[in-house]
Amino acid sequence: MSVSPFISIVIPTYNRPERLKTCLESISCLYYPQEHFEVIIVDDGSKEPLNSAVEPYQNLLNITLIRQTNAGPAKARNTGANAATGQYLAFTDDDCTLDKNWLLALENSFSKTSNALLGGKTINALPDNLYSSASQLLIDYLYDYYNQKSAQATFFASNNFALSRDLFEKVGQFDVTFPLAAGEDREFCDRWLFQGYSLHYVPEAIIYHSHHLSLAKFWRQHFNYGCGAYYFHQVRSQRNQTSVKVEPLDFYWKLLTYPLTANSQQSSKLFLCTLLFLSQFANVYGFFISKLKQ
Repeated sequence: MSVSPFISIVIPTYNRPERLKTCLESISCLYYPQEHFEVIIVDDGSKEPLNSAVEPYQNLLNITLIRQTNAGPAKARNTGANAATGQYLAFTDDDCTLDKNWLLALENSFSKTSNALLGGKTINALPDNLYSSASQLLIDYLYDYYNQKSAQATFFASNNFALSRDLFEKVGQFDVTFPLAAGEDREFCDRWLFQGYSLHYVPEAIIYHSHHLSLAKFWRQHFNYGCGAYYFHQVRSQRNQTSVKVEPLDFYWKLLTYPLTANSQQSSKLFLCTLLFLSQFANVYGFFISKLKQ
């Protein structure tokens, strides 16, 4: 019988002990041999120590808790990866809960494509929060657009992806020079492809994302994405001398009307379309504000 590979689950966290406990509870229920995975939690300078949130799971899971000065999730993920002992790294966030088959789905894909960057499926866990729903719909649309062929994907969000630890080091970890927590996962995927490796979409590797958003937080999130997009293009142009790629108008029309075809409540579809329009306005605004500052 084959032996399950040892996998390190890396979780950056900041000031969300209750969310972290929910995440750890889901990890304790994974259908995967507990002696074949570890959990690396990197506290990114939370105001209060997270020991009380982690201690109830110390006897259930192989957990390492690391505390660092606040430096952002990219640095926290790198810190966790540097402390990991697994053959593979699986990244998620503290506001995510994992499907019981998450690691099994990743293991199955690694057995076929060990040198690929794997990305799973993310489901919004807050369907009654329209701002959270709109934010996830945007990610769903981008996955549909950029990852139409599972074995030829081009982008994964860092709250649900996994890869070989050796290749993570070889490709160069997350870029910590991004000024905000936005865009570093996109840059990593682009750099991964640039160095000749592939991305594979694994829809069976499911997580549930509980990202509470208000209108102000929704605006700030997508403004930050725009700022991150500017720095992403700056880094990319330095690497391979390509100019900023603007998607065709059809891309944006399908994006803005995506809620009309997606599985969402009929009464909220027009509002979701409006929120996606707002997201793109915030994104463009963030992009050009960053350009002006530069």
